[in-house]
Amino acid sequence: MERNITVLKGKPYPLGMTVTGKRECNLAAVLQGKEECGVVLYPKDGSDQIRIPFGNENKVGNIYCMKLSGIRVRNFAYNFYAGEEIITDPYAKQILGNEKWGEKVDPELCAEDLSEDFDWEEDTPLMTPLCDSIIYQLHVRGFTKHPSSRVKKKGTFAGIAEKIPYLKTLGITAVELMPAYEFTELESAKRSVFGMAEAKNRYMELPAESKPPRINYWGFKKGYYFAPKASYSSTKSPSLEFKCMVKALHESGIEVIMQFYFPKEIRQGFILEVLKYWVYEYHIDGVHLLGDSIPTTLVATYPLLSNTKLFYYGFNCHEIYGSSDVPAYKNLACYQDDFLYDMRRYLKGDEDMLGAVLAQLKKNPAQTGVVNYIANYEGFTLADLVCYERKHNEANGEEDRDGNPYNASWNCGVEGKSKKKTIEALRAKQMRNAMMLLLFAQGTPMIVAGDEFGHSKDGNNNSWCQDNEVNWLNWNQTRTNKEFLDFVKAAITLRRSHPILHKPDELTMMDFIACGFPDLSWHDREAWRLSIDRISREAGVMYCGCYAKVDRQMDDDFFYIAYNMHWEEKELALPQLKGGLHWEKVMDSADASTASDGEILEKKIMVPARSIQILKSFGKPVKEGKKVEGITAF
Repeated sequence: MERNITVLKGKPYPLGMTVTGKRECNLAAVLQGKEECGVVLYPKDGSDQIRIPFGNENKVGNIYCMKLSGIRVRNFAYNFYAGEEIITDPYAKQILGNEKWGEKVDPELCAEDLSEDFDWEEDTPLMTPLCDSIIYQLHVRGFTKHPSSRVKKKGTFAGIAEKIPYLKTLGITAVELMPAYEFTELESAKRSVFGMAEAKNRYMELPAESKPPRINYWGFKKGYYFAPKASYSSTKSPSLEFKCMVKALHESGIEVIMQFYFPKEIRQGFILEVLKYWVYEYHIDGVHLLGDSIPTTLVATYPLLSNTKLFYYGFNCHEIYGSSDVPAYKNLACYQDDFLYDMRRYLKGDEDMLGAVLAQLKKNPAQTGVVNYIANYEGFTLADLVCYERKHNEANGEEDRDGNPYNASWNCGVEGKSKKKTIEALRAKQMRNAMMLLLFAQGTPMIVAGDEFGHSKDGNNNSWCQDNEVNWLNWNQTRTNKEFLDFVKAAITLRRSHPILHKPDELTMMDFIACGFPDLSWHDREAWRLSIDRISREAGVMYCGCYAKVDRQMDDDFFYIAYNMHWEEKELALPQLKGGLHWEKVMDSADASTASDGEILEKKIMVPARSIQILKSFGKPVKEGKKVEGITAF
């Protein structure tokens, strides 16, 4: 092991350890205080550690730096020190000591540099437009940890890569990973608090009584943000495995979006450094920012991130773009619970919701996108949304005090599991309704992994500490709930196949191309006239295909989506199409089948209670001036 290490003048950037030659590295760290500070080297052959002080001559501002010559970096792990305190490098690219999930971290974590070349080949950012995106949120461990996943590398980045054929069949365009950077998951018990008043501070933590350590399964805590999580890797190189996963997903046309949670104590400049690193080093396509004190304007205006999707609760577009500028690539998107609560209340039949629902279906701002979801990692799963009216978090060890007490859910008549066929049928229909509300809104839909085949957490709406089958997906349900999974696939295919159902710009409700129809219109018992009052729960929404091109050549079809969340059947009028075209039903939440039944619908449609139907125009338009059943086609 080397002992003839020479200390030379270093550079303050980049921070952390950087290999600068075969036997040379640069070290830079922000260390404040009057005590002696430096680096501790841990030889991997087990010999005594080496302490090398920085010295004030190697200081620029609050950054200490030095270059070490005569050292084979791969033979050492390292930490910084300041007096008696050992400090793990916050810029470390790989962390040692936390490789096995759920084990106590002892002794202190340390860092190492495993810089390695990676052949990205022709990999470039996919830059899938937000309007064409369908996001699939997953937890790296829980996605494939269950034995039923039938992957070789369960609970890992490689396990996700093994599931690419499934993801392609489902039809999603991006995976959103819950925290997959290094964090210590074993920690003292804490009690989380969430309520409506804390909508922008979701991760408040209050000290709890002394309890045995528990797993922080989700990972929303301060972490080592530059290092992929070692226990999510099936090899000794999390960095390499993560890159291989990204590359494989990109080859299949699937983007990678990373969640990052930054508590208040994380400095804004550091946040920007983290995002730049992951975009440049790991080719990720997007970032979902969580936490307070996020420098959104700085991040949104940084040139390196202009092609990276950035999600947050909201953005100050006036500061970012000015009052009227529209970005060439719309990469910002608001990620809020508004859609979730409006749609859930409508789904269970609350009054005075129709106006809000129609606004949510149309919402698609010019400067930022919106990410819509009807379920998230926190709160009820889609299956539990129709089975439970109150949370059941007893297994979390907080006497059911944790988690949001309000979920805007309806159990369809019985709390929890039921063997009554009528209730099970209603629940299945409500799940189809929920997916249709999500997938046929104009915003970008986000589906939580497992919701497409009915994963349940048995009413637990705050499963942050459950490293078990509560959070692990049971892939056997892809067979037992195949009918619902096929329905979701068909809905995704329908959305993706028709650009009028996911326009890049917000629909205007005007006939601005003089085709005889507005791009979007609302209908009731009378066509073209909609009555919205407190008791209204039904509406017909028509999309004119003349405002969107399929394959940039031909006009899209017309669509009419009939919504009825009343507990009684309702009649809706159908707008008359021009000659040669007629309406046929292509999807019905009251019927899991997804093929057109061939029935021609003309003036009206009867929409069953608590159901959604989608009609599409069929037939060949008649040439101008030709008479069809007494109607002149235009």
